[in-house]
Amino acid sequence: MDADTNFISGGDGAIFTSFTKKDRINEADSTVNELIASCKTSKESLSRLYVMFKDTVFAVGFGITSDYHLAEDCVTETFVRLTQVKHFSAKKGDGKGFIITIARNVAFELRRRYKKEITNFIIQSYGEAEKTVEDSIYINQLLKHLNEKQRETVILKCCAELTFKQIAQVMKCPETTAKSRYKKAITILQEKAGEDQ
Repeated sequence: MDADTNFISGGDGAIFTSFTKKDRINEADSTVNELIASCKTSKESLSRLYVMFKDTVFAVGFGITSDYHLAEDCVTETFVRLTQVKHFSAKKGDGKGFIITIARNVAFELRRRYKKEITNFIIQSYGEAEKTVEDSIYINQLLKHLNEKQRETVILKCCAELTFKQIAQVMKCPETTAKSRYKKAITILQEKAGEDQ
């Protein structure tokens, strides 16, 4: 396993590959909203947002399209659309949730456009597929047991590291629904992985 690869817990013992942290800016930085507001006219702002969120956007795109190349297209299109944003409040907005929502919408558009069958649901590091093949195959097999909404909830929670409130906003559902989907998904994954409750 690569020294730069990190693991995060999906809750109650479920393990998912996380992203490498090198060259990433702290996503909790309060300047995310300001960067979004200024990225239309500032290359530096767009570049900083790209470094901060490219891994997360790729994971969301891949989780929905199940296609590496479409996920890369999702990354590109998401950041292009950020430069076209007309109304975003740096004071009131949730920058991270805003970017994830754009990525999710782009991924669904790409999936519809290319009519890809969803057959693989690998959560992996952006550009590091060759380092995580064994983990990816194992996770792929586990995630096939979830329905689409459960799978997306797990990806948004474990890869995008969104709160349940943010997940509810992105998926347009009540927060309690997001929590119950996640809990049910983790239970299914644990059962399929043969772990004790």
